[in-house]
Amino acid sequence: MKQGPLAHRDFRRLWLAGFISDTGDWLLLVALPILVFQLTGSPLQTSFAFLVELAPAVLLGPVAGHLADRWDRRRMLVGITAVQAVALLPLLLVHDRGDLPVLYAVIAVEAAMLTLFGPAKNALLPTLVPPEQLVAANSLVGLNQNLGRLVGGALGGLLLTLSGLPVIVVVDLVTFAVAAVLIAGIAPGARAVTETHQEPAGGGIAFGGRRIRIGLAIAALAGCAQGIFAVLFVVWVVRELGGGATETGLLRGVQAIGSIGLGLLLATARRTPGPATLVAAGAGAFGLLSFAVWNGPAVTDALPVYIALFILVGAPGIAMLTGLISLLQQETTDQVRGRVFGVFGAIFDGSSGVGMLAAGLLADRIGIMPMLDLQAALYLAAGATALLLIRPNWSGPVIRKPARRSDVVHPH
Repeated sequence: MKQGPLAHRDFRRLWLAGFISDTGDWLLLVALPILVFQLTGSPLQTSFAFLVELAPAVLLGPVAGHLADRWDRRRMLVGITAVQAVALLPLLLVHDRGDLPVLYAVIAVEAAMLTLFGPAKNALLPTLVPPEQLVAANSLVGLNQNLGRLVGGALGGLLLTLSGLPVIVVVDLVTFAVAAVLIAGIAPGARAVTETHQEPAGGGIAFGGRRIRIGLAIAALAGCAQGIFAVLFVVWVVRELGGGATETGLLRGVQAIGSIGLGLLLATARRTPGPATLVAAGAGAFGLLSFAVWNGPAVTDALPVYIALFILVGAPGIAMLTGLISLLQQETTDQVRGRVFGVFGAIFDGSSGVGMLAAGLLADRIGIMPMLDLQAALYLAAGATALLLIRPNWSGPVIRKPARRSDVVHPH
């Protein structure tokens, strides 16, 4: 019987801590914008709350990656979760509209900590599992993120309605405390045994590796597409399907079913496709399904049809993300991996902002359908770009050696 990533104690702790932390993150990131709207009744103020969530990823991404390469990643993750817990306490002082600055400050700090957490976690993970289990490990992490989003998102709205903000603060404090304890139990000083331990000179990195540049270009295309989706999805549900908040929430929620299903399949499969194949197939299928979804109302607006389509859409989404993260992990040395993921996060979220801005400015001028078709086309372009990366490589029988520093990322 194949031993999977969960057979490794340290990965198991990181995986469980990630699920608990993701649940806490989504609990907060869903509840706080809702609270802003309840206090103000202003869509503009609410949109500002979402902007505050996005800004740290763009501004701090490269810094976060640099810190992940210089500091002990285990201790860094423990420290981040501790700061996340302490930063919740000012929320106990929020009672009315006059306390909005406190809310925005907490949102900014929590989003900043989340930005720091990602590169450190993604850089630490390859040191906890054998190279041939990297895709399976990232599939399990993707599974966590979807489960955390489902559980945390649902609990955030429910607890805010039934119990109020103080209960959310207490529950979130518990999630961060448990996550910190789990991460602290990971063996200290883990580094990939096949790589040198010499710290590169200089603080920056130049992306000399062709495969890394292609991966970051794919992230930019996918991020822009995601930004368009974030702005126009609700409008599409209302105008094309005649739906409302219930239908919008249902369609967003069922997408996780496909993600969880394929995530489990990849995590337990005896052989998994190489990362580049996952990216190309995932992005291509995502684009084709998006075309079918957006243009489907010309044929039918029956909700069950779109429930089925959105379940399907979740599968290529997790395939693309798992493949892209695994690719970047394989193509970087341990000494600079954090910085690569910091730049990756900044590019993806910055491109999402560009997509949001384009959708907001152009949708009323040219209509939402051309913009949504552009969203689908961007995913197809990402899939086509990923074809440049494909080489005959399956993670089961062939173990790819870590990339040499000289042909990946060069410090300067």
